[in-house]
Amino acid sequence: MTAPITIVLATRNANKIPEMQAVLTEAGLSAEVTGLGAYPEAPEVAETEPDFGGNALLKARAVARHTGLPAVADDSGLRVDALNGMPGVLSARWSGRFGDESGNKDAANLELVLDQLADTPEERRGAEFVAAAAVSFPDGTEDVVEGVFRGRVTRKPRGTNGFGYDPVFVPDGDTRTMAEMSAEEKNAISHRGIAFRKLAERLRNVL
Repeated sequence: MTAPITIVLATRNANKIPEMQAVLTEAGLSAEVTGLGAYPEAPEVAETEPDFGGNALLKARAVARHTGLPAVADDSGLRVDALNGMPGVLSARWSGRFGDESGNKDAANLELVLDQLADTPEERRGAEFVAAAAVSFPDGTEDVVEGVFRGRVTRKPRGTNGFGYDPVFVPDGDTRTMAEMSAEEKNAISHRGIAFRKLAERLRNVL
């Protein structure tokens, strides 16, 4: 029996690893996913590209070079219609230094978006979560896919199961925020879940 290939997920967020593992297993791929916790000397990669796909590729390439193994990376964020598509690639850094000083970057980012939308009526609070997932192989082979799903921004945070902007994002067709859903429900519809499933289909042709 062929041993499963190891794929390094370029993240130190342990919550993302079982999500990616479940997607690959569901796709019938014999692969074992590990994170950067197993590679403490892996480089930190600055997200300097203007789009999610470019940032995901930067991270995947760096980790593939460092480990000599196939590497997958993702970059994601929230695009708000009334903010002309922002925070976008700046989602994780939207509150700037204020977020660093407050000690809770997620809460500061979320608070700033809600404040910017304070006077925005319900019909203009549309938004979308976007995720790009990239894979890079040591031989230079690489691919990028994107997952998008629509919803709206609430006026107050609700729920404790999510992170980032999850407490203020209600998917179209639902009344709950992402943070009010179970992990299984969220993974089934999330932008990252969509991107990872697309990537798994591409990996079928390579692995």
